[in-house]
Amino acid sequence: MHRGLVASLSSLALAVLALPAFSADRILFDNSGPSRATLYIANADGSGEHTLTQPGTLDYNPSWSPKGDWIAFTSERASSADIYRVRPDGSGLERLTDDPAFDDQAAFSPDGSRLVFVSTRAAGYANLWTLDIATRKASPLTSGRGGDFRPAWSPDGQWIAFSSDRGSDLPDAKGRWEILHIVDIYLIHPDGTGLRRLSEHGNFCGSPSWNADSKSLVAYCMTAQQTWDFRSHVHPQEGGDQLLQLDIATGQASPVAAPAGIKLSPKVLAGGVIGYLRNDPAQPGIFYSDGKPGPKGSDLMPASWSPDGKRVVYPRTQEDDTSIPQPMWSRNPNFELYGIWMLPAVSPDGDHFAFTAHNPDGGWSLMVTEDGKPAHSIYKTKDSHTELLLGPQWSPDGKQIVVGIGGFTAFWNFAMGGKTPIMPDNGGARIALINADGTGFHTLTSGANNNAFASFGPDGKHLVYRTSGPDGEGLRIMDIDGHNVTTLTDSYDNFPVWSPRGDTIAFIRRAHSNFNIFTIHPDGTGLKQLSDTHGNDAHLAWSPDGSRILFTSSRMGFKDEALITGNPQPYGEIFVMDADGTHVEQLTDNQWEDGGPAWLPAKSALSTAMAAKH
Repeated sequence: MHRGLVASLSSLALAVLALPAFSADRILFDNSGPSRATLYIANADGSGEHTLTQPGTLDYNPSWSPKGDWIAFTSERASSADIYRVRPDGSGLERLTDDPAFDDQAAFSPDGSRLVFVSTRAAGYANLWTLDIATRKASPLTSGRGGDFRPAWSPDGQWIAFSSDRGSDLPDAKGRWEILHIVDIYLIHPDGTGLRRLSEHGNFCGSPSWNADSKSLVAYCMTAQQTWDFRSHVHPQEGGDQLLQLDIATGQASPVAAPAGIKLSPKVLAGGVIGYLRNDPAQPGIFYSDGKPGPKGSDLMPASWSPDGKRVVYPRTQEDDTSIPQPMWSRNPNFELYGIWMLPAVSPDGDHFAFTAHNPDGGWSLMVTEDGKPAHSIYKTKDSHTELLLGPQWSPDGKQIVVGIGGFTAFWNFAMGGKTPIMPDNGGARIALINADGTGFHTLTSGANNNAFASFGPDGKHLVYRTSGPDGEGLRIMDIDGHNVTTLTDSYDNFPVWSPRGDTIAFIRRAHSNFNIFTIHPDGTGLKQLSDTHGNDAHLAWSPDGSRILFTSSRMGFKDEALITGNPQPYGEIFVMDADGTHVEQLTDNQWEDGGPAWLPAKSALSTAMAAKH
């Protein structure tokens, strides 16, 4: 690196360190979960549909009691996900759990007196708990770092079957960074004894549903790679998964006849017919193994049937305008969280934020909003695949925005994973600069490499960005006026963000098959690894005073089967830590995909407007 640049950056860091620190406690982030979901009841064929719960909340994962007198479900209406129950006629609504952890996927015991459900209340991982409904006493049933999902109580009360990724190494999908979901069916007695794996390990089998004799169960099964292919719709028209019957004594698996398609969350109904959610674009909705259809729509989530199989309850999701920040629940009361779409970036004064969005008529837009008003486009591209806009960041004076523009093939073309290594040139991309009012758009880089995720230095005269491709890889620092570029690192590094103090750049590096957080000084010295976890860390953001770092992490694992939530990376959670990697705290706890956090100064006009809506 040039000596002049090193000297200027060093003096800049000392000047910035002398500035007073901002108080900041409001966070924007990219939340890909549904805005709202309402429970509906209909006849098994979809006729007579009507609402069970009131619109405007987020209700999902219903479970009908064996006697038909209650429906348990998950709701985020009050805070975090908790378990509720309601009568099938909509009366008698009760809250059954009230814990700041994630509680979900409840299933009744045969006599209806207890529930088994998924919760993160022990160590943050998705384990099974039981609840005595009369006393509201909850007790742990399973433990460990692996996720346990979709429990089902056997009709004779002797076993609880569930799906779990315990014992799985959760490898990356072929050629990509997203994680495959290797899941097995397990059995455990309700007292916590007798834990054993039933399905053959190495692929995916989920959502066990018992046959009436309690001697066998049905699950939906697929290859490990299909757990990525199907949730990214790479080959939804080719085949599908299988429904398998598993004998609990021998583990022997035999196929169950059912139409083609991606079949999720099967339920064995009275008479042996199996109901399931079909989750591919061809015919989305509820279907049955005998070929008959039920309620239709791509907005449906997993359903539950009455004991006689004649009625079905299911959620329909709705999406609000994601350009307007939506208040979200936070594990830490010192932080207010707001969900929005696509990697938001906050201006230094906190009064504006920018993000990118896909245009309905094609291409992408760079969107800007201020004072809590709806966003407006300041720049549009014409082609969705060759001119994707990604990763905007503001200049320190708030007058300019830097953004990546290009093909971003690995980001956009999910199918490339089977053809190209994980570190390709990504189709080529450039760093572009635009004034905050939409004028003066111009590119700063050129060539075959993928140049993206730029971040301004506090002096406003330098950028750090990542590059990858035939001309080398790593982090680069550019003098904006002279376009002089110097090499900071030469590994495959990503998501660099320059500290407001000027003395440190945080970034992501792949280490020991995981993506972890590193920092380095702008002169190339002082490389330090801040995180070392089983999973991927990404999407960094500094607090306005440079004392803390926000990031996204998959370290807590899945909280549900990968295909159920409909998100590419449903394990993403938002964390915060001190700038030296200590005092790590988890801020979100849900089964959706959270990413791209950005920090708002607490005394900004935008922050005040958002707080008024919280």
